[in-house]
Amino acid sequence: MFDEAWQAQVLAIADTMVKAGRFSASAWAETLGEELRRAEADGRPDTTQTYYEAALAALEELTTEATAITGADLTERKAEWTRAYERTPHGQPVLLDRGRDRQS
Repeated sequence: MFDEAWQAQVLAIADTMVKAGRFSASAWAETLGEELRRAEADGRPDTTQTYYEAALAALEELTTEATAITGADLTERKAEWTRAYERTPHGQPVLLDRGRDRQS
């Protein structure tokens, strides 16, 4: 279904959130469907990358609705990982150093 095995983690996380009762399977299906329709309306190609991005957007939306995590929290965490990735030498694992990767 995905180009990369790690992309499947978005579905595993969604499944875990459903099983934990954070949101329902129907809310997941509806939100994912909305994201896929939005991608189609935007003219995005029908690819595994588009599906992954729609699934990630749906998971992020439901997570911010079901937890104390905010959209701003998600944006900051993505920025922290980007900074960590950019300073990591090729072939080395990317490690998040919360003190170093926080924006000042």
